[in-house]
This record gives sequence, structure tokens and C-alpha cells, in this order.
Amino acid sequence: MEMGFIFYIVCYFLVFFFKASTAIDTISPSESLTDGMSLVSNDRSFALGFFSPHTSNNRYLGIWYHNDPMQTVVWVANRINPINDSTGALQIESSGRIVLQVQNKTAVWSTDTIASVENPVLQLLDSGNLVVKDGQDSNPENYLWQSFDYPSDTMLPGMKIGVDLRTGLDRRLSAWKNWDDPSPGDLTYGVDFRGAPELGIRKGLDKYFQTGLWIGHSFSGIRDGRSNSKKIFDYDFVWNKNEAYYIFFLKNKSVMTRVVLNQTESARKRYTWNPENQTWETFSMRPSDYCDRYGLCGPNGNCDYNKLPVCQCLTGFRPKWPQRWDSSEYSGGCIHSKPLNCQRGDGFITLRRVKSPAITNPWVHTSMNLKECKAQCLRNCSCTAYTNLDFTGGGGSGCAMWFGDLVDVKQFQSDSDGMVLHIRVSASETELKKKVKVKLAIILATVISASGGLLLVVCYICRSRKKLKAKSEDNNTNDKENGDLELATWRLWTEGNPSDIVEDFLVETGDLPELLRCIHISLLCVQQHPMERPGMSSVVLMLGSRSELPLPKQPGFLFYNIPIVAEASLANDGLHSRNEISLSTLEAR
Repeated sequence: MEMGFIFYIVCYFLVFFFKASTAIDTISPSESLTDGMSLVSNDRSFALGFFSPHTSNNRYLGIWYHNDPMQTVVWVANRINPINDSTGALQIESSGRIVLQVQNKTAVWSTDTIASVENPVLQLLDSGNLVVKDGQDSNPENYLWQSFDYPSDTMLPGMKIGVDLRTGLDRRLSAWKNWDDPSPGDLTYGVDFRGAPELGIRKGLDKYFQTGLWIGHSFSGIRDGRSNSKKIFDYDFVWNKNEAYYIFFLKNKSVMTRVVLNQTESARKRYTWNPENQTWETFSMRPSDYCDRYGLCGPNGNCDYNKLPVCQCLTGFRPKWPQRWDSSEYSGGCIHSKPLNCQRGDGFITLRRVKSPAITNPWVHTSMNLKECKAQCLRNCSCTAYTNLDFTGGGGSGCAMWFGDLVDVKQFQSDSDGMVLHIRVSASETELKKKVKVKLAIILATVISASGGLLLVVCYICRSRKKLKAKSEDNNTNDKENGDLELATWRLWTEGNPSDIVEDFLVETGDLPELLRCIHISLLCVQQHPMERPGMSSVVLMLGSRSELPLPKQPGFLFYNIPIVAEASLANDGLHSRNEISLSTLEAR
């Protein structure tokens, strides 16, 4: 008898211990979850239960990180209707409807799900997604309801933020009002869809921050975002006829990251978990700088955080109200320096490394090429700018056009950031720029031909020594080249990156091929052997034509242990000078 009793007690404790140590992640229509109980995902990453935020005494049903000592909450069901006692109970009905009740009678939160399955269950997944599904069906496409479709202030890996164009479902983050109150504040984060989609933060109905267009590999207004995330997560933006959404995935499931919209700081922040000190650390924040404030520089303004003042008029524009502009009041923005004349024909200037203007009234075509896009914009007198939609693969595809003022343009410094934008200006504006470039090219060619010194050209048409040095460091070139402007310039040309040679302001004025042809001719003028350099008459002919140019050989300032031998064919082709001057050393000034 005694042995039987002991056996019974042992079995009882074994069963109790087994139940306590096994995560229960599902409830059925015959069960309920009351205050003090919790569901825990199978891998013990997340828990669902009742909590009170910070110093509040109100009770809410929510999901939090199970292994986080702070139990950081990522989703709240009854955000608007808190419970003021401990009588809350969660149930799933046989119809698949979820109901949160107080004192077994008053519903403070529920879903409108109506199931078409025989065995609906409520399950907390390892992703932190709370779902209603058939107990025998784990296909995500068949979920009857999921919390990921109704986010609070937090975005988790695998969650979509965006719009379902078929149903109109708009998945947006909405910030807590404050630390004690999870009810929605006026700060929201989601996809704005006006012909073309972009992510943005709104304060009420007002735009606060926009990411710019998705350009195939990133958003045009996010600086080098993907390279910073390489070890932690990857992201994508999907836009098709059915939906438009942003999503991110963990590259290593042991590294936790989340995106949170914070009302107090008016920011969207990404956090990563530090397991050593058991805390969340800030990984990134939007807005990230002063120029991220939506429309700061007004219509047709360009915000450049590296300049003072930060607001500049776009090339071809001037301040609408000069006195206010000089007083740092930029709301009036800028107007064309010279009026457009659609009938007589307008032109375009090209801006590089910029965030796309705000999507207010765009026109998009996914298969049109850039040449067709330009022609389409020229035909429409209301078109003010155009660009590619997709900049992946080293080229571009698709077409986006803007109508009316260009708002929220931002300038970047790195070639890996932003996009290329073509802005409509007066034809007289573009003609003036071309005349300046032609005169400049002739002057430079004269200087080169006379002195054989590439440095005189490089100092004017090339980037600064600092930028070329940074470019060399990025490409892991040797220390000698890092400090040598001439070597860096020649290397960029031979590597097939001639656009990296041209100074920014010259690129913005118009025709990049013209500028590159000028550099090409300049390099021909400083080839190592004087007999291979074209004379002035040949230089003028080359500048005035579009004939194919011979490839330049190494300049005279590069020193290799090889004999200097001029090819006979070049010595007699008429494209040479009798000038025998060849500089042995060049000093940067």
C-alpha cells in the first residue's frame, strides 16, 4: 500500500514537471487563456499573455520576447480598451473568431474571422506571429487570421509592412502614445502609394520622412543601408499588381533585430539584441539627419547636409523669395532661373547621387527605357523630371516622371547612394552650359598640348585629391597610389570608371559623354612618348566631331621598366606634335 502511494506521488510530480517544462503554444475552442497564464512559442522565443506597461496598472493582452528579462512587448491586442482588473480571458470560438472578455461577459477586443474549417486553433508561432488556422494545416497561405496583418509599434522578421492592393489591407506601424499607454499615437510608418510606392513616416496626415523610390536594390533616400546590414539581416521591397510591401529576414536566427516606431523620439529605430549585457542596442534610426525632414528646402530645393546652408536650389533654379531664403526660411523653395518654353523645346540637366522627389503625382512605366522616357517627358509640357525605376545591373530600366514642383530632394556624397535624376530646364540654360564646356575643353586641350601636363587638367575636371584617395582606399590600392592624384586618375580611366573622374558640378550641367570625350582627348595629349600626342589642329578636329578616338596609352608620368618605343604607324598618322617636352616629375599644388 505504501509503495503504491509513493509510486502515485512520483508519477504525479513527473507529469507535473513534464507539463511545466513543455511550451504550450496552442489553444482550441474548448480552452481559454486567463490572466496569469501564457502561451509560449515552440522554440521559446515569444510568449503571449497579460501584462501592465511600465508604471500603469491597466492590463493588456500582448506578445513579448520570452527570453528578454525586460519582456519587451512587440504586439498588443486591446490597445484602445485596457482591462482594469485581472479577470481578462482569451478564447477562440468554433467559428475561428478570437474574443478577449472581461468577467466572462464583456468583449474588449475581438476579430471578425469566420472559419471554414472544422478544427480552428489559435497558435503562437516561433516568428512571434499569432495565427488562427486549421489544427491540421500549417500552410501560411491558409491562415484564417494573423497578428502580422495588424501590427502595433513593432516590425519583426518575416512581417510585411505595406498594402494588399486586392483587399485594401494596409499594414502600418503605429507608435504607442507613451511608455504607459500602448494606444495608437499620431506617428505611423508604412507604404504611401501614389502611382509608385515608397516607405514613409507620417505625423497624423502630414508627411514627416520618406525613403524615396525603390530603385531595384535599395531606397533612393536611404544611405548605404544594405551594406550596413550584411551580417544581420537582408531586406526586400515587393511591388506588383497584387501588393506593395517592405520585408526583412534574419541572416542568423541567433541574432535578434526589430524595428520600432517611437512617438517620444519621433523616429523609426532598429534595435539589435546584445546577449552579453542582455540589452537592446540602437542599430539605425530614421530620420537620420537634418536633411531627412520631409520637404525641408521647399519646392525645387536640394538639401545637402555637407554644405552651409544645407538648402540649395536645384541647378537651373533660383530662390523664389531671395530675402527669406537668405534668412534660412526655405518654405517658398525655388523657381526656374529661366522660364520654360515647351513649344520651342526645353532641355534637361542631370543630377547624380540624389534622393528621388516625393511621390505626389508621378507617372510610371516599368518596361520603358531611358531614351523613351526622356522623349515622353519632353512631349508633355507638365513633365518636370524623369528617371529610371530600376538601377540594378549597372544600367537602368523603367521610367518614372514627375509633374509639378520637385519636393524632398536630398544630395548624397557617395557614388553608392541615391540615384540619377534628369530635371527639365530652359533650352537656353542647357545651351549656355554646353558653350561653357566647349570653351573649357578647348582651353584645357591647349594647355595640355602646350605643356604636356595632365595635372593642369586633372586639377580642374577631376574630383578632389581627397575623393580620389578615398576611392583608392576603397579599392585597396597601394600607399603610393593613395597619395598620387595622377596615378589615381589614370587608374580610374583604365578600370572603366571614367565617370568617377569628372567633377560633380560639371556632371550636373549636362552631357556626360562630352566631358568624358574631353578627358579622353586630354589623355591622348599626355601619352608617354611625345610623337604619339596629337597636335592642336587634330585636337580641335576631335573636339568638334564624334569620330571614334584611339585608346590612350600610359601617360608620361608613369614609370615602368620598359623601353619607350613609338609605333611607326602612329608616328606618321598626322595626329602628333613635334613638341618633345616630356615631364619626369609632377608636383601637386
